[in-house]
Amino acid sequence: MLRIRLSLALAALMLLSAPRAFASLHVFACEPEWGALATAIGGGDVDVYTATTGLQDPHQIQARPALISRLRNADIAVCTGAELEIGWMPVLLRQSSNGKVQPGQQGYFEAAQQVTLLEKPERLDRAEGDIHPAGNPHIQTDPRNMRIVAAALAKRFAALDPAHAAAYAQREQAFDQSLAQQTARLAVEAAPLKGISFVSYHKSWIYLANWLGMTEAANIEPKPGVPPGSAYIADLLGRIPALKARMIVYAAYEDPKPSQFVAEKSKLPAVMLPFTVGGTDGAKDLPGLYDDTVKRLLAGLGGKSG
Repeated sequence: MLRIRLSLALAALMLLSAPRAFASLHVFACEPEWGALATAIGGGDVDVYTATTGLQDPHQIQARPALISRLRNADIAVCTGAELEIGWMPVLLRQSSNGKVQPGQQGYFEAAQQVTLLEKPERLDRAEGDIHPAGNPHIQTDPRNMRIVAAALAKRFAALDPAHAAAYAQREQAFDQSLAQQTARLAVEAAPLKGISFVSYHKSWIYLANWLGMTEAANIEPKPGVPPGSAYIADLLGRIPALKARMIVYAAYEDPKPSQFVAEKSKLPAVMLPFTVGGTDGAKDLPGLYDDTVKRLLAGLGGKSG
């Protein structure tokens, strides 16, 4: 009797895991936004593993054995690129020994290559901090970029899995239409943000600012990736009134203390933004990411920290 029960339990477990086992494409997503996008386009035809969470700094990830194992079995790696993952992805690629997902192959996809990058440095000097030679990689904060990346990713899925090409195209079209409608709605809701200046912790928000017509006037980091010292903070506080900043913005994964300190001293609201899917409870998926971001910025404009 016990053997029968065990057999039934094993059969039930196999049924529950069947959709993953029979997925046509196994996707390794470097960041949550690309995991969410791959799921939206791939549906039941893909099995998506996301290597990081919305509460992790994508610059500072450890190349753990579990990630190597996941990449070893992937059909496609979907990453931001533009050297965002330079500290960990090359190690995973090398140690996974998976020829399908190496740069230059169909199974390696960089989202940053699909759009025009902003803030390309005029000179390459590591003394200037953690700079990205190709430009600012944080493209996911503008939904218009996401639509462009989605179209390219659907084509790549179709190239790797021609049998489901029509399904990928249909899901991408539905995603694009839905995001276009959401973007139009948010343009109206976010109208009060146009022309507003803000100070951010890290130089993460140029695409968000470009989308909403805002200005990222200064950063709490003196240089990208360099923690601020007391002298720099004092200087920044002295400059904030002239910058006419209305809020201090930081990402959910960042240490809130420096931003909250500057906010308190400058008497401005500190606004925590999700930055990516999973950064806040409201950012459970890509539509939630953009809705929650605008909601929090509007609350900050009204003087509320969050």
